[in-house]
Formats: sequence, structure tokens, C-alpha cells
Amino acid sequence: MRDKEILIHEAASVKEALKKLSKTGHKALLVVDKENRLLGTLTDGDIRRYILKGEGLEKSIIGAYNSKPISIKKQEYSIKKAKDVLIKNKIEFIPIVAEDNKVCDFITWKEAFFDNVDLKISKRKLDMPVVIMAGGKGSRLEPFSNIFPKALIPVGDKTIIEIIMDEFKKHGIEKFFITLNYKGGMIESYFNSKKNDCKIHYVTEKDYLGTAGSLKLVEDRIDDIFIVSNCDVLVSADFDEVTSFHKNNKVSMTILSSIQHYVIPYGVIKFKDGGEVTDIVEKPEHTFTANAGVYILNKSALKFIPKNKIFDMTDLIRALLKAGKKVVTYPVNENDYVDIGQWEGYKKATEKLNILR
Repeated sequence: MRDKEILIHEAASVKEALKKLSKTGHKALLVVDKENRLLGTLTDGDIRRYILKGEGLEKSIIGAYNSKPISIKKQEYSIKKAKDVLIKNKIEFIPIVAEDNKVCDFITWKEAFFDNVDLKISKRKLDMPVVIMAGGKGSRLEPFSNIFPKALIPVGDKTIIEIIMDEFKKHGIEKFFITLNYKGGMIESYFNSKKNDCKIHYVTEKDYLGTAGSLKLVEDRIDDIFIVSNCDVLVSADFDEVTSFHKNNKVSMTILSSIQHYVIPYGVIKFKDGGEVTDIVEKPEHTFTANAGVYILNKSALKFIPKNKIFDMTDLIRALLKAGKKVVTYPVNENDYVDIGQWEGYKKATEKLNILR
């Protein structure tokens, strides 16, 4: 077994499963008993659906995993058979088991096809625009952003905004709106100097309108559902599934979120009145769901944004909730979210982007 980290016991918690998914880099785990016999598979999608049903992160994965997994017997295994099973069932990996159903190994879609076939090719083409919010000053990236807009930060041989656009292009998206303000002319000039395989429309705000205010400027150019993305984050998600989730739940806004694990690197002291210590917790770990900076919106949500006024995305969310509109979140795993908007995370973000790409 080349990667035992992909194995998880059915008594493990959802939080443990999320940490394992982040560590392995795979999209799924193999659920086993104490003898390593295969009980099921657990994907990030299974966990997402479990959480969205209201189940807590400390609960066991027993109610979350697929208890009827597709597998291949070791003695029947061949690369041709693996490819046939992957294609027929449209799954991303297959466990390989011995006669006693103990897990011997597994094979992923990418391994089977040597990266020549992308599972996303078979997905439905999304006919909707993406609005990329690129008007901010990028103060977290000073002094770099004193010279360049954050959208043009280089990652390898591309800029962050191009990498974001490439991720959406995988889903067949061809139309982009880029909102501009701070050093917006540099962004427009950069794209005008390149050959583009998509339609790019520029929207320039005269004054800074906050993180949502410039969306009002595209209201007359949007027909229905559209995607909004910050220009310094990358979310690797199945946007076909996300938009179906949005439509099926009949909501005004879907907020993509990232499940984050954070360990406080100190012993945390608990005390009561008078300073009397009641407990000390060494390096406590917290798990929380963070806004990933990518949204699915109905056009009707734009009527809640005032014209020519500073209006942030948090203001829009509160306005929708106050009006009785439904807002939901779609969580993705920690490894599927990259925030490149601050210097201390730049190197780490670059490494993660190289993996995602």
C-alpha cells in the first residue's frame, strides 16, 4: 500500500477526515475496519453534503461515506479494466482489494490516463459569465501593489488573474467581466497585448465602490445567474455542481467557503474573575468555515446594491437576508482554496497553485 494516509477508520470524525483529505491531496478516502477491509469511500462531496445537512464536524463519518463502493479485485486488475471502470462510472479513483476485501492499493483517474484525459471534459459546458473584482488597491501586498495591481501578481509564467480565468475556462466559461479601478489601465493594457481565447469586458468604476458596489455597473449586461470572484483567490471546485446546487436550492446567493484548520501555537489559559486559572489547553486546534471570495449570484440580487455608493459583499449578504432572500454556502476542502492576497502566504500559495495546476 503506497499511501496509507488515504485509509480512514469508520469511527473517525468528519474533522479528522477533512484533515486527511488536506494531507493526502486526493479527492477521496477509503473507509476501512480495523483489519483494513474496505467498508466504503468518502469524497469531499460526501463530506460537504453531510455538513450541509447540519451534521457537526465532531460527528463520526459513518453517516457520510458511501457504503457501496466500486472496487477491483487484485487478481482481476489491469490498466484497461481500471480505465473502463473509471469511464463507465465517472469516478475519480478505484480501490483495489484482495480476496478478503482488504485494501491493497488504489488507482486514480489521472494515474490511469497519465494526465492525458481530464475528467472535467465530460462535464456540462457552463454558459454564464464570471465577474472578476480587480479594482482593489491590494494593500495587503504592499510594497508590490504600489507598482502593480494585485491581479497582475506573477505565479510561475502567468498572473494570478489568468490562473483564475483558466480555472473557469475548464468548465467552458468564455465570457468575463473585469471590474477596474486602481491601476486598471495596466490590467487592460496587459490583456490587450495578448491573444485571448475568451471574451473580456472591462468595467471601470470612477470612485472606489467597495467589494460589491461595482457589480451594479454590470446589471444591464447580465441575463441570469453569474459567478463573482475576487482577483486574489483561487477555488478549485466543480462549478457545474455548484451552480446546480444553487439552482436546486432556489437561492439568491451561494457563498463558496473553505473549511480551515488553525492551531494556536501557544498554551491557552482559561481563567475566571480574579485571574484564578481554571484550565490550560496546549496548542488548541480550531476548525472554521471561511469565506473563499467566490460567489454564485442571481441577477435579481443586484437590485439590492445602491448606485455609486460604497457597498461591500458583506453589506449585500445582509441586505439579502434582511429581505428574506435565501443565502447558502458551498464548502470546499482546505486544499481547494488558495489565498494569494498577502505576502506571508505568497510562497505557500505558489506551491499550492503548482499542485492544483
